[in-house]
Amino acid sequence: MGLSRKEQVFLALLGASGVSGLTALILLLVEATSVLLPTDIKFGIVFDAGSSHTSLFLYQWLANKENGTGVVSQALACQVEGPGISSYTSNAAQAGESLQGCLEEALVLIPEAQHRKTPTFLGATAGMRLLSRKNSSQARDIFAAVTQVLGRSPVDFWGAELLAGQAEGAFGWITVNYGLGTLVKYSFTGEWIQPPEEMLVGALDMGGASTQITFVPGGPILDKSTQADFRLYGSDYSVYTHSYLCFGRDQMLSRLLVGLVQSRPAALLRHPCYLSGYQTTLALGPLYESPCVHATPPLSLPQNLTVEGTGNPGACVSAIRELFNFSSCQGQEDCAFDGVYQPPLRGQFYVEASYPGQDRWLRDYCASGLYILTLLHEGYGFSEETWPSLEFRKQAGGVDIGWTLGYMLNLTGMIPADAPAQWRAESYGVWVAKVVFMVLALVAVVGAALVQLFWLQD
Repeated sequence: MGLSRKEQVFLALLGASGVSGLTALILLLVEATSVLLPTDIKFGIVFDAGSSHTSLFLYQWLANKENGTGVVSQALACQVEGPGISSYTSNAAQAGESLQGCLEEALVLIPEAQHRKTPTFLGATAGMRLLSRKNSSQARDIFAAVTQVLGRSPVDFWGAELLAGQAEGAFGWITVNYGLGTLVKYSFTGEWIQPPEEMLVGALDMGGASTQITFVPGGPILDKSTQADFRLYGSDYSVYTHSYLCFGRDQMLSRLLVGLVQSRPAALLRHPCYLSGYQTTLALGPLYESPCVHATPPLSLPQNLTVEGTGNPGACVSAIRELFNFSSCQGQEDCAFDGVYQPPLRGQFYVEASYPGQDRWLRDYCASGLYILTLLHEGYGFSEETWPSLEFRKQAGGVDIGWTLGYMLNLTGMIPADAPAQWRAESYGVWVAKVVFMVLALVAVVGAALVQLFWLQD
């Protein structure tokens, strides 16, 4: 006697479920391929505590690296309200509190889970260098206040310290060349490449209390104390760099006033760099408080001076030249001024001189402009032929010029790279086939059960 119709259908469904299930099991055993998941984004915060103001910069980069250095981009630039931290000598705690507003603004842009992993650093430059010379106890109190505020913040605080002038110049050079794509750039083929060394540019930074010059010379650097070495993106760099303390804008203006007072002590001071007819009153005592001033006020003068502008550019340049010691370089071929070694200039230079534009600074525009001209021409040695190589900029390639980005690029070389996370994956076709056969097996089993339960006997 043959199988009934019900039994034939039941066995057929069981067979189909068995074949489908076996096929799905075989597909499960197909070897999967290892794939790399997208890397996480890391963040870093740097405070630039300058002589006249403090700025916060937030940077981000992928957790993996290009030849050992992170490819960094600027995510935020925030200017802290108030003066530079060196101005808080009478209230050190306020120096730390002034940083909180910009820090909170930066933390909003960082995922909360990464707050504690975000390296944060404060570097103080020439303003605090001068304060450390003048009153080291006040400088320590300010650093302690800053450290207390940032140390209790939800970040990975690396410390607050005095940045050496040489480091400030070298990191500024890194910033400029990174922004211009002369250290590493993304090619049209989708690869990171390193341009030839001839494309590197020099960096000139004119701050409030100091000025820096940094470039790659055409020959060896004879004075090793002016050489900075570092490794970025798999390549080694050696640059000439020197920082001139007391030659920043604010200190230059103070020294210029003192020089005029010392040369002609009188209750009425005639200032050749001020506009003719301009008149103001200045307190005499604060002019002599800076460590950059090596003179004492004449005893015959009152506490407040009347300053009157004469608008004499020739006399203004002569007074500015008195701030330099050009005679110390006579007979020396590789020398800038004040007896400082400097190899011959080479290549293009970016000049960062972002002086404030408020009305209260208008009286000093003439002095500032003639000072920059004197510094570049007679100090650093730029001639009529090399002048076109100078570019006056606030940014390079969309990033703010300064030492902070260079510092963060160097720092990412110290932060261990995260190995890209791996996951097991299979081809789309295999995955679809496996799902189809599993569904067929399930449908066949359900169909067999329904046949057994609800199909009446013949």
